[in-house]
Amino acid sequence: MIEIKRILFPTDFSEYSNHALKYAVALSESFKAKLVVLHVCEHPIAGSGIEAYHFAIPEYVVDLEQRERKALDALTTELRERRVDVEPVFIIGKAYQEIVKTAKQQNVDVITMATHGSKGLSHLVFGSTAEKVVRLAPCPVLTVKHPEHDFVK
Repeated sequence: MIEIKRILFPTDFSEYSNHALKYAVALSESFKAKLVVLHVCEHPIAGSGIEAYHFAIPEYVVDLEQRERKALDALTTELRERRVDVEPVFIIGKAYQEIVKTAKQQNVDVITMATHGSKGLSHLVFGSTAEKVVRLAPCPVLTVKHPEHDFVK
């Protein structure tokens, strides 16, 4: 029998991540597993355009981090109210690298994540976070499309 004690759920708070959360919660409830909810705050360091300009302003960085920490707090509070055993993790870095690192550090049994996120079509050029996590993760990865095929009702 498969034993799942710890599930990692990386989120960027997008509609796609919210859909994948249904699967992470269902697994957590079915296996009575802890749900580690991870948000990686990615600063737009590289690149050009308005995002790179804003990054040079310290107030923008502080505001970005505060907004994303509040979103993580709100999500974990909501999950706790639903009686989900949840542990929030907030990290600043490159999403796919921090997801893989957290999976190893937290000794998770499975990662449940969306196939798409808030980055739009940039994954066509650089490769998606989900693809990189699938290739590098130390455990199985359940990737969830939105919402073409929905097992959870």
